[in-house]
Amino acid sequence: VTRLFPIVFIILWSSAFITSKPITVDASPFAALCFRFTFVTIGFALFSIITNQKLFTDFNKILKAMISGILFHGLYLGGVFYSISKGFPVGITALIVCLQPILTAILAGPLLNEVVTWRQWIGIILGFLGTLIVLGFDGGKELPVVGIAASFIALAAVTAGTLWQKTLSEDLPLSVSNTYQAFSASCFHLIVALALGDWFINLTLGFVLSMGWQILAVSFGAFTILMYLIKNDSASKTATLFFLVPPVSVFMAWIFINENITIADFIGLLIATLGVYIATRKQGALN
Repeated sequence: VTRLFPIVFIILWSSAFITSKPITVDASPFAALCFRFTFVTIGFALFSIITNQKLFTDFNKILKAMISGILFHGLYLGGVFYSISKGFPVGITALIVCLQPILTAILAGPLLNEVVTWRQWIGIILGFLGTLIVLGFDGGKELPVVGIAASFIALAAVTAGTLWQKTLSEDLPLSVSNTYQAFSASCFHLIVALALGDWFINLTLGFVLSMGWQILAVSFGAFTILMYLIKNDSASKTATLFFLVPPVSVFMAWIFINENITIADFIGLLIATLGVYIATRKQGALN
């Protein structure tokens, strides 16, 4: 079953980009994320209690988990939601964020003493090229500077979060760690929303359905799988999976909201898939 985790993760994580658009229409980005992670905190806390996990433990471990939450759920998701709320294209936001595997691979060596093989570098390059082919760059359209800045903040945060999480994977049980990560994110978004004076939520059907999906499928499902993959594999290999998120998001947009898809999209997805396979395949299987 665990072999299916990367596939399930890619599908669920990609769906977050599709469902973020209606959420940012009916709520300010940071209010929406505060709403989301309040429920996620309660859910993981209840699960920890039911499974007899110790919630109140060493303060340093809790603090480390909260830092991870601010990086992943605070700065990363905050940057993505804020960028989309300012009219920045979802696809280009996903493309910028998916530069993460390159940064992670570059930094994993000196910071985590991981060896990034030439096969992984080939996979990383193919994954990035495939993503570029699928999304492309709309050079004829003016892009909001604030959207670009927010997307690159999200990129830096998710890269730092991946590397940081790898250093503390053994510190806390997964559900307990997720509880404190979600709690710190909820507090972060509340503070930012109040500081910006931008707080509104309209409980429309679209908001409720999209938010419900992000809470259950993305926060409880995809993020838990991501933490498992980081814990049980190298940071650079796990990060490479993010290259498949933009192409899969494009296909989801085609299926669910009738966006056009081209031959180039199919070619790009195949190249990205090949890149991820090469980068994440065990070395012995490629000899």
